[in-house]
Amino acid sequence: MKLNDRGLLVVISGPSGVGKGTVRRALFNMPNHNLVYSVSMTTREKRPNEIEGVDYYFVSKETFLERKQNGKFLETAEFVGNYYGTPLDKVNEQLDLGNEVVLEIEVDGAQQVKKKVPDCVMIFIVPPGKKALYDRLKRRGTESEPIIAERIAKANREFKLAHLYDYIVVNDEVHNAADRIMAIIRAEHAKTERSIHKYMEMIEEN
Repeated sequence: MKLNDRGLLVVISGPSGVGKGTVRRALFNMPNHNLVYSVSMTTREKRPNEIEGVDYYFVSKETFLERKQNGKFLETAEFVGNYYGTPLDKVNEQLDLGNEVVLEIEVDGAQQVKKKVPDCVMIFIVPPGKKALYDRLKRRGTESEPIIAERIAKANREFKLAHLYDYIVVNDEVHNAADRIMAIIRAEHAKTERSIHKYMEMIEEN
């Protein structure tokens, strides 16, 4: 018997280049789960390997800012002249269905989510070392050296915000990191604060 019917809002966050997307994809490839990926909206250009509605919803800056003004985002962030945001309606729809909604977002956006949804599960992804972070950014081949340097500088500031998260997961091996996140999700469902009300109803009925 499930003691909490509403799904969990799981925030996978961390500096750019730590492998959030790779870990998230490995997590979703695991069997027997009810995870739903919350696709973000962005104003940046679509990369060659990205798919509309799967990796992001790609929109104009005007469309994005209009949606933001109308309160249609759970969180928004701006980086290197582009906007990113999580559509609020789609998140609530999936949570009400009992699905675990996974957000893969930058650090600034994660803090906004925490303020709006205090009981969300905050997971901070970190690389095994700073050299690993640089190597990952370099391997992507999508940014120039100045942009990579900007991302590294931003990452150094964001590493100091790890204390704001519920969990820290080191992305040393992708599948290990995914296993740790799945264990966190299962443990969170058993937390007393999430299940006590349903449990009390259950024992009173008997």
